[in-house]
Amino acid sequence: MFQIGPYTIDSQLILAPMAGVTDRPFRQLCKRMGAGLVVSEMVTSDTRLWKSRKSTYRLNHAGEAEPRSVQIAGGDPEMMAAAAAMNVERGAQIIDINMGCPAKKVCNKAAGSALLKDEPLVQQILEAVVAAVDVPVTLKIRTGWDQSNKNGLTIARIAEDAGIQALAVHGRTRSCGYKGEAEYETIANIASSVSIPVFANGDIDSPEKAKQVLEKTGCAAIMIGRAAQGQPWLFREIDHYLRTGTMLPPPDLKEVREILLGHLQELHQFYGDYMGVRIARKHVGWYLQNRPDGSSFRKQFNTIELAEEQTAAIENYFDHASSTSAAA
Repeated sequence: MFQIGPYTIDSQLILAPMAGVTDRPFRQLCKRMGAGLVVSEMVTSDTRLWKSRKSTYRLNHAGEAEPRSVQIAGGDPEMMAAAAAMNVERGAQIIDINMGCPAKKVCNKAAGSALLKDEPLVQQILEAVVAAVDVPVTLKIRTGWDQSNKNGLTIARIAEDAGIQALAVHGRTRSCGYKGEAEYETIANIASSVSIPVFANGDIDSPEKAKQVLEKTGCAAIMIGRAAQGQPWLFREIDHYLRTGTMLPPPDLKEVREILLGHLQELHQFYGDYMGVRIARKHVGWYLQNRPDGSSFRKQFNTIELAEEQTAAIENYFDHASSTSAAA
């Protein structure tokens, strides 16, 4: 359990914001599966772009469980402050600032983790956003820009002084991207040096790893990103293990089928048939990536153009899988 402003989060698990992944259907699913807090996909601070189709979906938080956390990205303090205020008007209850994304197209615009190079600008952005809204503001960073410029601790102290109420740290530098081992020692150092809640992020993909990282870093919670793709029940498994010390059995074929079909239906409803069908393809690929016949099915599934045909194909796939396992 941890606190962000007035909100008590009763689980130590947070779904990391991931562009193109943590849309509303996936956030709601992960919340049901045991994530204490889920964070939206990154929304640009350039409000002139909010009329684009992509931003329209990213700004839709209808029916979401509280507290609603919305991540914004940009490099201009005034634009970031305005974007934060507009998101609060649209229902955001926590504003999260992205200074962790390593993607070139984000960093090339002096946003995401590129901001870590400019500490005075970081301070200006954080102070401007905190002053612009009356909801808690959180921050996501990396440990630094590269191995010789690890200023995560300095940024954490700037953040605390600016009024940031929680800090997520991905245990790699910007230059590492997603390669190499996550640096939990650096996260532990940051967590022990500030009084705000710190969340550890990076390479957490099992209940045992989650417990180990919490113990090693002393963090208030852990943030899970890529490991939840295709297995949202990971939150339930980790939460159970942290509370009881015992392992839940993995979901059986019947439950995976129900979760996947429910997710598929939500995607079709949220995006409409055309977009929904296309976005469903990557999620289905993640769900089935570790199944023996997953890749051959995925190739065929990716050619389907109609929502109802996607649903029928998934149903057939699981019917076949359960009859095969029953015969074995």
